[in-house]
Amino acid sequence: MSDKPLVAVTRVIPQAGMDLVNEHFDVRLWEDELPPSPEELAKLLHGAVGALTLLTDTIDGEVLDREPQLRVVSNFAVGYDNVDVPAATERGVIVCNTPGVLTETTAEFAFALLMAAARRIVEGVDYVRAGKWQTWGPTLLMGQDVGGATLGIVGFGRIGQALAKMASGFDMKILAYDTYKNEEAASEAGATYVELDELLHQSDFVSLHVALTEETHHLIGADELKAMKSTAVLINAARGPVVDTDALVAALKDGEIFAAALDVTEPEPLPADHPLVSLPNAIVVPHIASASVSTRNKMAALAANNLVAGLNGDRPEGLVNSDVFDRARRQGVSAKWL
Repeated sequence: MSDKPLVAVTRVIPQAGMDLVNEHFDVRLWEDELPPSPEELAKLLHGAVGALTLLTDTIDGEVLDREPQLRVVSNFAVGYDNVDVPAATERGVIVCNTPGVLTETTAEFAFALLMAAARRIVEGVDYVRAGKWQTWGPTLLMGQDVGGATLGIVGFGRIGQALAKMASGFDMKILAYDTYKNEEAASEAGATYVELDELLHQSDFVSLHVALTEETHHLIGADELKAMKSTAVLINAARGPVVDTDALVAALKDGEIFAAALDVTEPEPLPADHPLVSLPNAIVVPHIASASVSTRNKMAALAANNLVAGLNGDRPEGLVNSDVFDRARRQGVSAKWL
């Protein structure tokens, strides 16, 4: 019998993270490619004092009440909408995420989606593979220019700011919308804050980088898509439910916007027979914006270190609900499990 504390890891993560959790913990690992069902997740978490989770794992009050010994939930992602943070905070459970390490990688992928949709690259690849390429044509697969165009960034946090700096190399005009305005960051990135309506009306490209909340659920719906230019491109590297999928399908079919490029979808994964997948002016990829070798290893190491720190009574780098940690310190309560 191991004397190490038991933790649950809900999927195989890159080796940099697996090595750390195996060094410090007795690990119960879900090894399948597909996420555990709620019933399987319950078995996985049973008796564990910590959990390293993914966005596909729902950790809510019911789960936490069933496993009152669970002290730390470390999410392998920047987002944590799969975790009921208020419920965790109420029960004294530390919640962590992996910010910072994937900022540049996600921003550059969003820009890659922007370029691919604007210049119809995926359509071009499909055109050649289908044996349709017979000759050079003056009007073949004409797209939209990127250089000098207007980019609207919805959600001007770390990733949005990084995207703005990349776009400045293409002499793009940058508009930004965020409920919290960081004027210093906007100035450094050459961005101008505007209201969402103005951003949608003026932008040639609209890139979404907001967290998923009740306020941002279906932030882009039928009315917002109608407000965009018919030549505009929508990019979503945030969360799928930020966009109303049915409204987007209708807008793309009716030519209300030129194209869309999505790293995330609602539902996720998107079925292969979903109408969005077959639209020529839609690019759909399987949530891979942070999927570089270096970045995923950094995410894994940070998620593992968050788990180690939290269970050792130390402040995790990616701490989401600092109230739990600060309250325990004020009360002289130790969260040390190692």
